Amino acid sequence: MNFLDLATKRYSVRNYTSQKVEEEKLAAILEAGRIAPTASNRQPLQMIVAQSDEGLEKLKRAAKIFDAPLAIIISADHEQMWKRVYDGKLTGDIDASIVTTHMMLQAAELGLGTVWICHFNPEILKQEFNIPAHIEPINILVIGYAAENDEPNPRHFQRKAMDQLVSYV
Repeated sequence: MNFLDLATKRYSVRNYTSQKVEEEKLAAILEAGRIAPTASNRQPLQMIVAQSDEGLEKLKRAAKIFDAPLAIIISADHEQMWKRVYDGKLTGDIDASIVTTHMMLQAAELGLGTVWICHFNPEILKQEFNIPAHIEPINILVIGYAAENDEPNPRHFQRKAMDQLVSYV
């Protein structure tokens, strides 16, 4: 499948089977995140893989994970982020988003469903997973096999026209 087909086909899965994600697939997903580009190649990311019952229960205290068998918390280290000199913009959130996108698309290529979670309580997440103060949880990637009855939310198909997004000068 070519990239545009993969990107078009992928959608946010919110109903998962209980089937565990195979270790080799998890390894490929994590490798996709590891090789993702980051600002000035600082690689300021930390990832926590929650797949045990205990880890998933901790995660459920901070976020809705749709009973998926696997989730990855993607965080950025404020001590390692690149900073734009002109305005002080820290790029950890951008770096984490690139890493998450790489992992999300790798999961889709492997036949897995994902949903990108940004609606979570960071303080509960930090407490449950003993995340230090200089590490900021940015998002959670929930991963698993989509249930047969799962289907894309109708919003998935609502895309702005190209001329509403792009201008040429």
